[in-house]
Amino acid sequence: MTPDRFRECLTLLRWSQRGLADALECDDRLIRRWASGDADIPASVAVWLETLGQFHAAAPPPTGWKRRPSAE
Repeated sequence: MTPDRFRECLTLLRWSQRGLADALECDDRLIRRWASGDADIPASVAVWLETLGQFHAAAPPPTGWKRRPSAE
């Protein structure tokens, strides 16, 4: 997984880097190193994020019931 794809997956999941660090129970500095390309992203983390990212891309949140008006 490239750092760009890593950040794309976090965006799809609506997760911050700190949120991922909390989910993985690791130091947020490690997540920043993955995001910047200064450290390799472990294969198990890459597969997990790809799976979650693809699911979220294929199943976006429902619409039609929003409480606040759209910005249009």
